[in-house]
Amino acid sequence: MSEPLPAEDPTPPSAGEKIEAGAGDSHSAEAEAGGGFHVVVAGGGVAAMETVLALADLAPPSTRVTVLAPNEELVYRPLTVREPFSYGPAKRYPLADIAAHAGAQLRRDTLEWVDPAKRTIHTHSGGPLSYDALVLALGALAHPRYEHALTIDDAHMDETLHGLVQDIEGGYVKSLALVAPGRMAWPFPIYELALMSAGRAFDEDVELAITIVTPEDAPLAIFGSAVSEAVRDLLAESGIEVLTSAYAEVPAAGQLNISPGGRSLKVDRIVALPELYGPPVRGIPLGEHGFIRIDPHGRVHGVGPIYAAGDATEFALKYGGVAAQQADAAAESIAALAGAAIEPAPFHPTIHGVLLTASRPRYLTARITGGHGFSSEIADTPTWSPPNKIVARYLAPYLEESDRSAVGGLAAETDTDGERRE
Repeated sequence: MSEPLPAEDPTPPSAGEKIEAGAGDSHSAEAEAGGGFHVVVAGGGVAAMETVLALADLAPPSTRVTVLAPNEELVYRPLTVREPFSYGPAKRYPLADIAAHAGAQLRRDTLEWVDPAKRTIHTHSGGPLSYDALVLALGALAHPRYEHALTIDDAHMDETLHGLVQDIEGGYVKSLALVAPGRMAWPFPIYELALMSAGRAFDEDVELAITIVTPEDAPLAIFGSAVSEAVRDLLAESGIEVLTSAYAEVPAAGQLNISPGGRSLKVDRIVALPELYGPPVRGIPLGEHGFIRIDPHGRVHGVGPIYAAGDATEFALKYGGVAAQQADAAAESIAALAGAAIEPAPFHPTIHGVLLTASRPRYLTARITGGHGFSSEIADTPTWSPPNKIVARYLAPYLEESDRSAVGGLAAETDTDGERRE
């Protein structure tokens, strides 16, 4: 880890204010610390851990990596959606183990602001930290869109929705609406909750009418027409109504006003996705809703060797597999900057999704261009390996091996075919 710079008591910029990185600035963390090329990765989620593991493989051996993260564990967030249905909790992985595996140093702290001109970050603990390259993998901030709805929170999924599932099982809830707001990051959870709720009602032989309200022009439209049609059929088989190209307001508990068309809907419960906002990074230019604008190699415009990946970026889809691909693009670019003999490849996303249902999961794939999928497919069996929710070149194999080690070669907990707890 770099030695702290002498305290200067600088005045930090306001959130989103850009500090120019001077073209003639010769500041280098390497020169200052006497070590190798120093990369600081700020964040403790999928994008951060994929970056760290990718750099361990791609960057020259002299490269030093410091991870700045406020959390101690990486939570396998895509499987938290199962927790209210009496499955076990989503798997957790110590960041210290991942960092150690990659030969990186882990520092428990929070980024406060960035000084691109001096290639220095300032942390919550107060100590500045210099860098030769910086990766912002800070995630997004989730805010409830509707006051009178339950908001999906993957950090507290069981706590938020377990009571709802119990009421469905008891026959107290006979109608349920699942709503995606206009700015939707990743629509999977509402479809999975709908399908699992329908399955649970069927198992308990209770009546439950389910309606999905989404601004998409077709179910899971991002995967293209072939997948959308198959998902629409799957929903219809479960008796789930889908209102597409629809925008909802929730003026009171149990009441939905849907436009266009002026339709009103009364239901027993409403569950909604949150709206996401970018992290308030001071010293970095921020785009609409606080997200960070990057080029195809993950580099932030106009601030020197600063990169971003994951939910903090302006890319519309906020999903672990996308975050990992952005992280790979950034890591390749940084490795080349550090002296590796590689040609960095730009970010061209391929989206893999495991759609959880009341029975077997479905495996979805699409290459993304211009907001819709092409060359898309849906299958009953995995079309990638390892067949996990988070598809990441480096992180997925690491997690699979970690699971094998933890359970002595038995089925990994990150798999999608978990057992219910009674």
